[in-house]
Amino acid sequence: MTDTLDVPEKLAKGAGGPAAERTLGIVLVSASAVAFALTGVLTKSIHADPLTITCWRGFFGSILITLYVLWRRRRSGGRESLRLGWRGWLLAVEGAAASIAFISAFKFTYVANVAVIYATSPFIAALFAFLLVREKFRLQTMLAAAVSLCGVAIMVGGGLGSGHLFGDGLALLMTTGSALYMIMVRAFRDSPVVWAGAVSAFLLFVLGWFVTDPLAVSTRDVVLLATFGCSFALASILWTEGSRLIPAAESGLLGSAEVPFAILFALLFLGEIPPIASIIGGAIVLCAVFAHAGRDWMRAKSAVP
Repeated sequence: MTDTLDVPEKLAKGAGGPAAERTLGIVLVSASAVAFALTGVLTKSIHADPLTITCWRGFFGSILITLYVLWRRRRSGGRESLRLGWRGWLLAVEGAAASIAFISAFKFTYVANVAVIYATSPFIAALFAFLLVREKFRLQTMLAAAVSLCGVAIMVGGGLGSGHLFGDGLALLMTTGSALYMIMVRAFRDSPVVWAGAVSAFLLFVLGWFVTDPLAVSTRDVVLLATFGCSFALASILWTEGSRLIPAAESGLLGSAEVPFAILFALLFLGEIPPIASIIGGAIVLCAVFAHAGRDWMRAKSAVP
């Protein structure tokens, strides 16, 4: 009989069953949040323009994610398809567009602003789900979204006249794109999402190669760009593997830790202290996000027999 268990599943089943499996899932998803949180610090530390950054991040990231996809495909005996179809290509293009806005936003505003605005993406996704597929919009989500909107308004309003409004706008655009991507992933359940992510990253490399001069970067930036691409791929892989082992509610709660980590890293490595409006608005958004995710987690936990 062919052994098709993934590495995390092997470790979990050989070390105590469901409890060990859940622990491993928590570790992997938490590690992915830390890796994702490095995005702001790495973007601001690289002197190249946003499109050059997305180009090289896409190059290194696509290689590593492709190797991971091929490894998973071999482990499954070739059952996982690499055929994108129009839905997979739509996912890849939309993901690439959101990534460009994401990287650009960090260049024009505070890391805290981008991280906090991005934290509202689940609420925007819930709104899209209601408008597009008439999925029920829960009262809990509606209240959390309203509170988050107030926090974002305070944060963005504080950027008026400070030169950071454009970056905040890009962060809002990126967050909207990410929310739409979430809906598309749920709608296109048969599409190879991780493979579409690898193709999306490679599309960014091709675009950057023809639009910018990606070779005109310093040696220092090359090292940082390689690190950026590797951290992006590692975060994606860790989240994919970890989220298979724990409930979605718990995965969402742990993933929210990316925001405070991103703000902490910006403070430690960049010495970046956001203005008081960003701190107040960010605190409001984080309270709403963690309260919403925590309530979902508690509900899911109590539902387990």
